[in-house]
Amino acid sequence: MANPFQFLQDVRTEATKVTWPSRRETLITTILVILMVLVASLFFVAVDQGLRLIVTFILKLGH
Repeated sequence: MANPFQFLQDVRTEATKVTWPSRRETLITTILVILMVLVASLFFVAVDQGLRLIVTFILKLGH
């Protein structure tokens, strides 16, 4: 097993090579993710309500 201190030094060296996103990029990406979650939620609510109406209609035909 490697030396823990050498491992931490290697981790730190690799972390400096990472291209971190800017504050603006992070904010835009976060807003887009929240927007897509809202759109997906509305879509699934609409599909769920539509299917509920169809199933209710079909079940009422039997009575």
